[in-house]
Amino acid sequence: MTANPQKSKKDKAVIIFRVLIVIIALALFFLLGKRKDNDSGNAEYTAHIDSMRTAKNLEMKQNPQSPFNMDPKAHFENLKYFDPDPAFVFESKLYEYDIKDSILIYGTKGEERRVVKFGFVKFTHDNKEYKMNVYRGTSRKGEEYYSLWFTDKTTNNSTYGVGRYIDFEKNEDKDFIYTIDFNLAYNPYCAYSSQFSCAIPTKEDYLDLAVEAGEKKFHN
Repeated sequence: MTANPQKSKKDKAVIIFRVLIVIIALALFFLLGKRKDNDSGNAEYTAHIDSMRTAKNLEMKQNPQSPFNMDPKAHFENLKYFDPDPAFVFESKLYEYDIKDSILIYGTKGEERRVVKFGFVKFTHDNKEYKMNVYRGTSRKGEEYYSLWFTDKTTNNSTYGVGRYIDFEKNEDKDFIYTIDFNLAYNPYCAYSSQFSCAIPTKEDYLDLAVEAGEKKFHN
């Protein structure tokens, strides 16, 4: 009895088709599961950012040292923000400069300030690499601090015209990986009241992209 070549080819085609169906089903299962995990993670992250913003509004409203309580002309309103966006969260090491130059910057009232250009962090957005300086300064109370400040394509449009800041807590571990979260970018006090002066970011601190994350302009 001879085998039917056409039937054999048909059987092979059916087997291949079934295997492809299984592969596609597994791929969809994996992708949908991953998407579900991402959606869950994003929802948790958004809730965390929203809770931080609620707490800051409360602090700005009630803290005697806030600009709204120190300046009688400053009227409190809830601060304005972009929606939380995990796409503006990055990780980087701190790359210290071999020579840490002390540079002169200016405050919004025209006063001179000295800060140290301590190092930089870097991140990639839309396949382009960016660098941000990390500055070391000394507060009026004599306390040392580190900070990131920047301007970008949203500056003086949807965000404060002087620029925005991100707090930076230095870790002693040279290999420590820092999280640079632009959703935490905030306005300095001078954005709410002219009684306050704040450091003006330099031309070198400009980021050639629209950072649509963090705090928006308070006064429209």
